[in-house]
Amino acid sequence: MSDDYLWDKSGTPDPEVEKLERSLASLAARERPLELPERIAAPERASGWRGRLARLVGVGGETADRRGPIVLGLSLRTLAVAAGVIAVAGAVSLWMVTRPAPGWQVATLAGAPRVAEGALAAGGRLGVGQWLVTDAASRARVTVGKIGEVLVEPNTRLELLEAGDHRQRLHLAVGMVTAVILAPPREFVVETPSARAVDLGCAYTLEVDPMGGGLVTVLAGWVSFESQGQESFIPAGARCATRPGSGPGTPCFTDATDAFKNALALLDVAPDPAARAAQLPRVLAEARREDAFTLWHLLARLQGEERDAVFARLAVLVPPPPPVTRAGVMAGDRAMLDRWWDALGFGEMKWWRLWERSWPEPSGRPGAPDTVTAARPNRPS
Repeated sequence: MSDDYLWDKSGTPDPEVEKLERSLASLAARERPLELPERIAAPERASGWRGRLARLVGVGGETADRRGPIVLGLSLRTLAVAAGVIAVAGAVSLWMVTRPAPGWQVATLAGAPRVAEGALAAGGRLGVGQWLVTDAASRARVTVGKIGEVLVEPNTRLELLEAGDHRQRLHLAVGMVTAVILAPPREFVVETPSARAVDLGCAYTLEVDPMGGGLVTVLAGWVSFESQGQESFIPAGARCATRPGSGPGTPCFTDATDAFKNALALLDVAPDPAARAAQLPRVLAEARREDAFTLWHLLARLQGEERDAVFARLAVLVPPPPPVTRAGVMAGDRAMLDRWWDALGFGEMKWWRLWERSWPEPSGRPGAPDTVTAARPNRPS
């Protein structure tokens, strides 16, 4: 056999080579492209989550011919979509397993505060439904999401009720906290046994005694103290007490005269008209121009001749603007009271109304004061 036969089939062929060629002829290369089916048959429609997944990624059906080459019965595009779906599902599952439970970070400032019956070292996390407890030698700082912080003083019991994106709630059972919050009105709320402190963007201290009474002192901004439809509106530099069974008292500035503050405290707890009659003249006589907001609150809490006496004194300190009239105030006209509030110099009441409409109320909890419906001062009955 000539060697040329192996290269270009010229020359004399060898019988053994010819025999081998005949045996391998079916495996010879063909001068044509590989042929693949243009479409695949649609499988029977599956049921359950497998069927929904198949329909989601588009397996089979009339559009398979537009998805490119077919691999193992599926188009490359279908495989890519399926892989993406599986990756997303895996990421979501991982996030659900590894995401932190709703709660706030706690830093130890002194001693050994406890969370959920466990002592904290340098710090930890306060989860929803858990208690933060300090003894006589311990203090802590709680970070309230991204809106502020709460300093927890000794001998305090504090429960986290809610830690959502737009609502943060605590329950102060006993002790003292200082809250510094920078957030829209009504996003941060502290429940106490006798009232609810609703933050209007401020800093304040809140104390609760073992009997359930409380005292809020506002350092900056405003706080609304609320319980069972009764409300006190407290500006910076003022304070307000709350008592079990009676709710928030009448707010006053901390720099008011001692005679004014003492008489006002007795007026709030007076059991009958005769007892109030002994204290009201002292309150009115000691009232300064700055105390007009206290008298404005009293208009909502007193009746008859007592309300008339408060009207007369308030009219001297801050004359009622038109169209406010004595008859309208005595009748409890809300628009007139709002107009008079505007003249006190603490901002216009329309902004408080806007907050009232725009922000949801905190949901109730067992043993907490009833939910009320406004961030505003008391209204005449």
